[in-house]
Amino acid sequence: MSIHPTAIVHLGARLADGVQVGAYSIIGEHVEIGEGSWIGPHVVVEGHTKIGRDNRIFQFCSIGSEPQDKKYAAEPTRLEIGDGNTIREFCSFSTGTVQDGGLTRVGNNNWIMAYVHVAHDCMVGDNTIFANNATLAGHVTVGDWAILGGFTGVHQFVRVGAHSFCGVGTVLLQDLPPFVTVSGNPASPHGINSEGLKRRGFSAEGIAAIKRAYKTLYRNGLTLDEARKQIAEAAASAPELQQFSDFIADSGRGIVR
Repeated sequence: MSIHPTAIVHLGARLADGVQVGAYSIIGEHVEIGEGSWIGPHVVVEGHTKIGRDNRIFQFCSIGSEPQDKKYAAEPTRLEIGDGNTIREFCSFSTGTVQDGGLTRVGNNNWIMAYVHVAHDCMVGDNTIFANNATLAGHVTVGDWAILGGFTGVHQFVRVGAHSFCGVGTVLLQDLPPFVTVSGNPASPHGINSEGLKRRGFSAEGIAAIKRAYKTLYRNGLTLDEARKQIAEAAASAPELQQFSDFIADSGRGIVR
């Protein structure tokens, strides 16, 4: 463990072997940091925050701060960050609220660029990319491998599906199904994230099935319920479509369409 002489680490904080804390950083009483994680200079980690192994958190980040929610009344809500994440400069992650599950969670191996904000009660999966200034309002869910372009804004309670892609400056006001590429304000669909699927090992047959499902949902003039039923039937022979079908069925805010 290596703590710079100018850093302030509360005696109650729990830092594992190999943790490094840079100059002028502040680590609060209820913070736990896993082995091999690096906290750069001028970082504040506070609240009931648990950070896993081998994370890199760059200068001027605010991690575990109180939610930006007027209903928050100093309850001991939490933030959990998994393993292997890169969190670049000036990011801010808030703890949860008791109105939801009391927890904000960021998974593993995420690449989070500068000035990203993850608000209270958000759930971020694994292997995502958030480009500079991407912003999540409260209670947002982001699936594995999703990519948010720079200056993407996501409305509260919206779900972002796995393997989806948002272009720069996208404003998401409704749920974004898995695999779909969107851009604009408000967001509009522009095909599937086929290049990303190829890189992640999806078969040509699986990608073709997803393209057909996209056409069913967006190009064939069907109602949402009609499209969902057809996609659910297709999922019997193309397992990749099951999460597509389930996502549409579970949407509370409606989907980008």
